[in-house]
Order: sequence, then structure tokens, then C-alpha cells
Amino acid sequence: MSRVKKIPNLIVGGESRVDLLPQELRIKRKGKVVHRRLGFLVILVAVIVVGASALVRAQAIQAKSDLAIAQANTQSILLQQRKYGVVSSIQKQVDTIQAAQQVGTSTEINWKNYLISVQTTLPPNVTLDSVNIDSATPFASYAQASAPLQGERIATLSFTAISSTLPQVPQWLIALATLPGYADANPGSVNRTETGSYSVNITMHINQVAFTNRFATAGK
Repeated sequence: MSRVKKIPNLIVGGESRVDLLPQELRIKRKGKVVHRRLGFLVILVAVIVVGASALVRAQAIQAKSDLAIAQANTQSILLQQRKYGVVSSIQKQVDTIQAAQQVGTSTEINWKNYLISVQTTLPPNVTLDSVNIDSATPFASYAQASAPLQGERIATLSFTAISSTLPQVPQWLIALATLPGYADANPGSVNRTETGSYSVNITMHINQVAFTNRFATAGK
């Protein structure tokens, strides 16, 4: 069986084209295109570099401006601190004085008014002859009782009263219990003096309610 050789399609009546340019001209044209593209690329890179440099320069200028503003604000704050430095120093002194007042008067009792209150509890025909006060200080705790069932105390009043008649000590003790800061009271001996009057000794203990708290901080 014979083989039939396939013939390529023929174009009848087509336009004839013949490239008569030398190979050197083709290479030269391609070189110009490459050079032109390289030139565009170089220009593009230059534009990018210039733009980046301008951006960096603008950021540097902005940072310098921000730094100048921050430094100016700092100087303004320092000037204000110096301006009010005296006020701050005075305020610290006031705070120190107030703290000292609170400590110094923490155990203060208005003894004048308290003794007047004691006098109002005296039975008829009874007068105070002598008074001895022993109280706490801001720097030392007051000695407490060693006996059981005795309340806390911050001061002790020991006084002697003189009566023209036999004093009614129980009634007096009941009246003393109404005073602010009363903790307890103990009667001593009742003695008849050479003039015919009677002498009685009372020891009264006072608790923290009697403090004046003149400089106590509010809320404490």
C-alpha cells in the first residue's frame, strides 16, 4: 500500500513579502529599543529616589518642629513650676504644721471646762479643796489598770472635797457618771477635820471621749 505525502496548504493570490534589511540594522533597531527602555527605567528610579529623599527631608523637618514644640512646652511647665514653687513650699509647711497640731493635741482635754463640769455635780454644801490631774501625752501611752473589769482610761482626776455636813458620796458618784469621758470613780476615806467639816477623797478615771480633737482630720 502506497503512502500519500501531505502537501502544505498553499495560499493562492496572497501578498508577497520579502525582508531585505541587513541583519546589522535589525540588531541596531533592537538596541535602540533596549536603550530607550533603560533610559525610561533610569528616569523612573531617579524620580523615586528624589521623591523618597524629599519625603525623608519633610519627615525630618516635621520631627524637628515637633521637638521644638515639645521643648517649648517643657520650658513653659518649668517656668510655671518655678512660679508656683513658693506656694508649694508654703503648702508643705502648712501640712507639716497641721500634722504637728494633730499630734500635739491628740491627747488634749479642756481641763478648765471639765473641772467646771465636775463642780456642777457636787452635792449641796460641798466644795472642791484640791485637784490632781494625771493624763496621757502624745508620746507615751497612759498606764492602764491591772485589775479586771476596769475600763480603758487616758487620764485620772484625784480631788478632795470639803463638806460642812456628812457628804452623800453615793449620790455624788452617780452625778459624776454623767460627765463625758467618765470611765469609773472610786471613793476614798471620809475624814472629819479639826474645824468640824468633812473631807472626802475621790479618784475618777476618764476615757478618750473627753478628748477635744480640735485639729482632728475630718472623717477620722
